[in-house]
Amino acid sequence: MLVIIGHFRIPVANLDAAKAPIARVVAQTRSEDGCIKYAYAEDPADQGLFHVSEVWTDQAALDAHFAADHMKQWQVEREKLGMSERSITAYTVSSSKTL
Repeated sequence: MLVIIGHFRIPVANLDAAKAPIARVVAQTRSEDGCIKYAYAEDPADQGLFHVSEVWTDQAALDAHFAADHMKQWQVEREKLGMSERSITAYTVSSSKTL
């Protein structure tokens, strides 16, 4: 299992324009094979900062995600929206438990 944690920033002036592309990429990604969790959340204390959390069954599922057409579209859209400070880290997890 892979756990992905990260963040990115969208300029405040572009937040309204970002809502539809973000909603679309999240919805489409959640329907992908191997996607256990996929979420973006805007930080309530730092407007424009989004936290990313994802869980994937394996590397093959994550690789397929990055190759998906909607991700290619999102890459173009996020550049136009001025995404910056993107930092994403993948962690390999051998087990998990609910706390």
